Order: sequence, then structure tokens, then C-alpha cells
Amino acid sequence: MSKMLEEIRQQPVALERTLRSELKGVEKLRALFAKNRPRFIILAARGTSDNAAQFGRYLLEIATGIPVSLAAPSIFTLYGARVDYKDALVVAISQSGESTDTNLVLERARECGAFTVGITNEASSTLAKIAEHVILVRAGREKSVAATKTYTGQLMAVNMLAYALGAPVSLDELRAMPDAVAGALKLEAEIREKSGRYRYMENAVVVGRGLNYANAFEWALKLMETCYVVAERFSSADFLHGPIAMVEQSFPVFLFAPAGVTWPSIREMIGLVHGLGAETLIITDRSNKEAASMKGTRAIVLPSPLHRKSAVPEELYTPLPYIVPAQILAACLAEEKGLNPDKPRSLVKVTRTM
Repeated sequence: MSKMLEEIRQQPVALERTLRSELKGVEKLRALFAKNRPRFIILAARGTSDNAAQFGRYLLEIATGIPVSLAAPSIFTLYGARVDYKDALVVAISQSGESTDTNLVLERARECGAFTVGITNEASSTLAKIAEHVILVRAGREKSVAATKTYTGQLMAVNMLAYALGAPVSLDELRAMPDAVAGALKLEAEIREKSGRYRYMENAVVVGRGLNYANAFEWALKLMETCYVVAERFSSADFLHGPIAMVEQSFPVFLFAPAGVTWPSIREMIGLVHGLGAETLIITDRSNKEAASMKGTRAIVLPSPLHRKSAVPEELYTPLPYIVPAQILAACLAEEKGLNPDKPRSLVKVTRTM
């Protein structure tokens, strides 16, 4: 069994540990932000961490109303620009905490007047030393090159950051996430069986929208780095602006399909690609009965009902457990293809770029 799959299975414990251990510090951060609310937020990250930042962009803007942007590190590393970060919150997200350009963004932001937060899995990392406040992802050492438990840990940390900023994120719902992930893990045998169908897949499209748009990027990344599949990722809206032209008979299209405001556009997308003869696989949960029963679509249905009418938006708590079946499918598909997902060619665990 791959280390990737082992680490996927460790996620419920890692998530519970992250929430329990970091909550006290996050409450202090919440008190600080209550007195000094940032005017805007910048998120800096690379790779899988950048996908977590993409999730953060959606969550923080939706739930706090504070404008959020993703940093372009080259502005500092190549062009040496100075940016006015007065009244800004700058957050760097890195599994190792040793991403050179991400750390430089944080350093320059502090120099230019920002309040800085680091989200990392390494307490002794450079990032942890630079940031004024750190939310540790307590996932334990990740041995597989393909990040899994650190990604979900980062999603948990971003949820906690949203809570600190005054967002209506329920701590009780966050405490329920480890169990929701454990429920997703119970689908491993089913997902392994489904993965065999894609053994010879060379190209695919992954579609998500809203809060699960980031998961579309992460699923595609896992397919690319562990299975060597050319996987493009889109929102259901962007997909209609040209890329749908590549869909033909038996072309694989993977979609995230929670109940809530994004479902109508995803449902329309499923109908369109079905009409083109595509091979579709969706990830959903018991809340979306329509998605789970759509004819001609293969579905991975999480056992926990994750739609919350009390939440804004209603699919607020779906992204974290939804990525787990995608991780499992990538790990199992790599094995089907005779590949080692722990050691993808040309990749190392810590990537330093400038």
C-alpha cells in the first residue's frame, strides 16, 4: 500500500488534532480582529497550498465580506515592487514553510505594514518564524510527495481563520468534519473498483464551482502528479466559454455536485456533457438526492448529509470531506496504472521557486 493512501486514512485524526490544538490561539486572533478588522486580505501560496488559498478566497469573501486577492510572488521576487499593505492581512500557506517566494511575500508584507499569518505543517519552519501569528496544521510528517492530509489540514485552518475574522463558521460543524471524512474513507473499496474504469485514461476535465472550485484544481493536480493524466480544471461557468469543445464520446468529466446554490449550474453541465457522450463521475453526498440518482452518471455519494440550511452558503461544509474521495481515486488509479504515487517523476517534496 502506498504512503499516499496511508496518509489519506490519517486525515480524521489529523483534523481533530489541528482543531483542538489551535483553537485557543485562534480565539486570541478573533479578539484581535474584533478590534482591528483588516481592510483587505492577500493569500500567498504555491502548488497544493495555492488550491487551499483558492478555497480561502471564496470562503473569506463570502463569509466576511472582506475583499481577498491571491498574491503574485513575482511582483516581489522578479520586479522588486513595494506594495502598500496598510490595514491588510497577508496570509502565507505552505506545507513545509520553506517555499522561498511565499516567505518573501510575507517578509515584504510585514515591511509594508501588513499583519501576517502563517499556515504551515512545520512549527520550526522559516514561515513560522516570519509570521506574526501561526496556525499549525498538525498533520504529522507527510512522507508521500503527493500532499493529502496537509491539504485538508489547510482547509481546516482556513475555516478557523474565517472564524477568527468573525465569519459565521460553526465550531460544532468543524468538530464534525473528522467524522465526515471518516465516512468518506469507508467508500475506499467502492472507489477502488470505480478507478479501474479509468486505467487507460490520458486526458480528463474536473469541474467545480464556488467553494468547491478549489477542489477541482486539487483533484486535477492529484491526477496529473500521481497518474500522469492531463487534467484540466474549470468552473462550470468557465467551461462553457470554449473548453467544452474538447468533450467527445467517452471523454472523462469529473464533477463536484453538492446541494445548494451551485447545483443548478452543475446539473446543467452534466446534461450538456451527457449530450456530447461524455463519461461522467460526480462526488456528492446524501443531501443531494437528485445528483445521486441521475441516470448515466456514476456517483460517489458521501454518507454524511452535508447540506446545512442554517449555513451561508448552504454547502459551506462540503469542500473538506468532498476532496477525500478524489484523493482516494487518484491513489488507486496510480496503482491501476502501475505507478508509484509517493514518488512522481521529476518531483520532490519541498519545491523552492523565486
